[in-house]
Amino acid sequence: MFGSETDRKNDLYGWIDAAAPELLRASRELVEKNEAHRVSDEAVAQILTAAIRLYVAKSDGEERTFPPIAGERDSEMTPTELLSAVSEMLRALHLGPMELALWYRRRPDQDTYFPRGKS
Repeated sequence: MFGSETDRKNDLYGWIDAAAPELLRASRELVEKNEAHRVSDEAVAQILTAAIRLYVAKSDGEERTFPPIAGERDSEMTPTELLSAVSEMLRALHLGPMELALWYRRRPDQDTYFPRGKS
């Protein structure tokens, strides 16, 4: 973990923090203008692979979870977009809904059986 923004700016990979908001903004514009074709399939696959790899490394390595999608609820992504992507990612690794169900886990800070403070 980095102590300050200065530390992150001097880090070899600090550019990722600076590029992420711009990438999100550009993707929003491209989709709104129906111009997603301007980005290659390979670039999209590389970005998605990198994002997934980093998310898993941070959540597993730091033993915590954090919201994997920017924005609140469906402000940045619709359920249809998410499920379309998840379906294709499962297909890409020859997995199906059964494997997803086996790996699915409830976040430790979410108790679906008892409201907080009532057990």
